[in-house]
Amino acid sequence: MTLAGRIDAATPPDRDRGVDALRALAILGVVLGHWLVTALVADGGTLHTSSPLTHLPWLAPVSWLLQTLAVFFLVGGHVATRSYASARARGTTYRRWLRTRLSRFFGPVAAVLGVWTVAAAGLLLTGADVATVRALLKLVLSPLWFLLVFAGLTALTPLVARVNPLWPLAVVLHVDLVRFGLGGQSWPGWVNVAAGWLVPFTLGAAWTRGELTRRAGWVLLAGGTAVTAALVAYGGYPASMVGVPGAAVSNLDPPTLAAVTFGTAQCGLALLLREPLRRAMRRPVPWACVASVNLSAMTIFLWHQTALMAVTATGLLAGRLPGLHDRPDGVTWVMFRLAWLPVLALALMVCRAAFRGYEEEGPRRPEKTRDGAVRHV
Repeated sequence: MTLAGRIDAATPPDRDRGVDALRALAILGVVLGHWLVTALVADGGTLHTSSPLTHLPWLAPVSWLLQTLAVFFLVGGHVATRSYASARARGTTYRRWLRTRLSRFFGPVAAVLGVWTVAAAGLLLTGADVATVRALLKLVLSPLWFLLVFAGLTALTPLVARVNPLWPLAVVLHVDLVRFGLGGQSWPGWVNVAAGWLVPFTLGAAWTRGELTRRAGWVLLAGGTAVTAALVAYGGYPASMVGVPGAAVSNLDPPTLAAVTFGTAQCGLALLLREPLRRAMRRPVPWACVASVNLSAMTIFLWHQTALMAVTATGLLAGRLPGLHDRPDGVTWVMFRLAWLPVLALALMVCRAAFRGYEEEGPRRPEKTRDGAVRHV
């Protein structure tokens, strides 16, 4: 039997492969998005970050395809609420359930922080420019905000499991009215870091409750798309769904109403794709690929920027290479960056092989349920 066949045979029959496929697509969307819109430009003895979206605003539709965080929060809310309901039925305490849910975060985060603490100290001691080290650390640490928000919402699962998504959406709307409509200060926008991502998370909870039918998927997709288009065309929101260096307003940092309605449309599309993906995952090879991504999701997420930096630094030994070290200000850069993607993927696979062990779950412990049965957790 092939490796793909063994993975397929070892998968529990009740596993929802469509949900796993959506999670894998969300992770890969984030990775490709960062690789395509992040450039480390070599300028003398320093490296600084830039983005093709600054010089080529017509590339904004790329962010519509690859800014997939809402799908990850949708799946996260669905899986967390389903897992918590199952844990309660088994008699598992909230504390133990939460520890199990968050345990896979701690190892990968500790590994990336440890490696980059040593790397940053080494770079500074060997005379590296402080601005270069700061730029590198910003790229490495910026994904951690996502994990903090995701962990916080996961911890609040018992409280938000039945929250109507319209409530956090209303919060986002009022915050943006204060910021943009009434000319208020910018700091209230940070409320949207929680409220904005709570919208897809609570949509995931509604999905668990069986409230999101296929019709709801079409409503979310059509409504979210229409509102987002109106906000961009008439509300002054940026067309890019990721931050653009130098732009006055970012849709993502913190999330704006346009980012949330766009994410709502993505959630609708995800609901519509679940069944086709589930059917596709019946084939061993596609399922083996999706299972591999899911088993290393945090490692891939945390180390993909390191892979980009490793390739960039190694490439400097050969001089300034197009698509890697030059300004991302033309179509030529885009074409060369696309050509670099397989190399970046190979570097990420090396990181995955080196650090995947930190994501593996610890030994299972026996636990007694209310009926006296023993279950390993």
